[in-house]
Amino acid sequence: MKIDQKCKICRRAGEKLFLKGDRCFSQKCAMVRNATKPGVHGKSRSNLSEFGIQLREKQKARFAYNLSEKQFKNYVTKISQKRGTGDALISKLERRLDNVVYRLGFAGSRSIANQAVGHGHFYINGRKMDIPSYEARIGDVIEIRPNSKNSAAFKDLKETLKKYNPPSWLSLDKENLKGEMKSLPAKEDLAVPFNLNLIIEYYSR
Repeated sequence: MKIDQKCKICRRAGEKLFLKGDRCFSQKCAMVRNATKPGVHGKSRSNLSEFGIQLREKQKARFAYNLSEKQFKNYVTKISQKRGTGDALISKLERRLDNVVYRLGFAGSRSIANQAVGHGHFYINGRKMDIPSYEARIGDVIEIRPNSKNSAAFKDLKETLKKYNPPSWLSLDKENLKGEMKSLPAKEDLAVPFNLNLIIEYYSR
């Protein structure tokens, strides 16, 4: 996905989805420069139908977690019959290894984290793990492989992490570039808040 396409997604959603790493925190961010909807003159924000609101919320969450429609629908379908559906969906999405890597500050965006995991840069409990969809569990230790620490992707990471603190459900050892999952993520821990009920309703049509 090109940078300008990611900018359009954020502008269409009407808020930052943090799809482009450091750029999202700079004055170059499209939501800082121009928050209007994509288009030559920016389309007006017309009143959406109930379906339109549900679709927008679903798309916002799907793009934020860098998932295909099939992947996202599978997550919702699997947990839709359980009690506490909303919390279960949050847990599934947040515990993906690519998201955990992103939330630990080891990557600037979820898409970058997805690639880094796929390229085999991480250990889980001392073993190489290259599956982005792996679900982290309480007690799992996530660390950058020794051979990867000096690569271009991570060589300046210690400096970057000095000002970063992960969400409360993760602990971070900034010196040794490793983290641990301490508890289950909760709704309050979401970086991009979204309405879970609307997403469930969308797929229940």
